[in-house]
Amino acid sequence: MLKENIERVLEEIKPYLQADGGGVELVSVEDGVVKVRFLGGCAGCPFRAITLKTGIERYLKEKLPEVKEVISA
Repeated sequence: MLKENIERVLEEIKPYLQADGGGVELVSVEDGVVKVRFLGGCAGCPFRAITLKTGIERYLKEKLPEVKEVISA
């Protein structure tokens, strides 16, 4: 169920990333650690670490408290 909830929340974030020519996909979830892969313009963006921690991770933790960390694949 956690994986489905994460997918749902990521769908809320995707339009913001797509506006800059990028995207994100869920790779795996294990013990509250979410692994994502950046796509498109986000894959080579020098700010992707900031986007990951201050954007995606914070948003996922707000919506799903069982998420402990978000890392890049």
